[in-house]
Amino acid sequence: MLVGSFSSNLHGIPRATEDVDFVIEFNGPVTAEFARILGSDFEPESQLSFETNTGTQRQEFHVKETDFKVELFRLSDDPFDQQRFQRRQLYQVAGRQLFFPTPEDVIVMKLRWARPKDKADVHAIMSVKRGKLDWSYIEGWCKRHNTFSLMEQIRRSVPEI
Repeated sequence: MLVGSFSSNLHGIPRATEDVDFVIEFNGPVTAEFARILGSDFEPESQLSFETNTGTQRQEFHVKETDFKVELFRLSDDPFDQQRFQRRQLYQVAGRQLFFPTPEDVIVMKLRWARPKDKADVHAIMSVKRGKLDWSYIEGWCKRHNTFSLMEQIRRSVPEI
């Protein structure tokens, strides 16, 4: 499933990024298999890291001679991580079919990260999707993650039509 800025670009207002993030359901070793699949233009980081909100394993691949990287996040046991993966939706993008999280799930995850660019992405998605969001779903997860007040603050800043 394609996540991160590409998912917020799909549901909100596009912005530039220097990476692409995927959540993968994969049981084998990430580095060896994906290095082979990606090809010789991609160099794996020698050490795995972890995403801080869910403890998810992350493996980075740098595109040779660029600043661009591919980040693979292994699907974790975190209840929200499991739910957003089950709710993912198939989209046709640039001639390919790709799974993306729902706009609600992008909002919930970006509120967990709460970096300035994530808050801006949340505002953009709320602005674009306006009356088409499942607020009870968003509010439920925000209450569980203690991000409800941040969500409400951003929601109040979105202009009404």
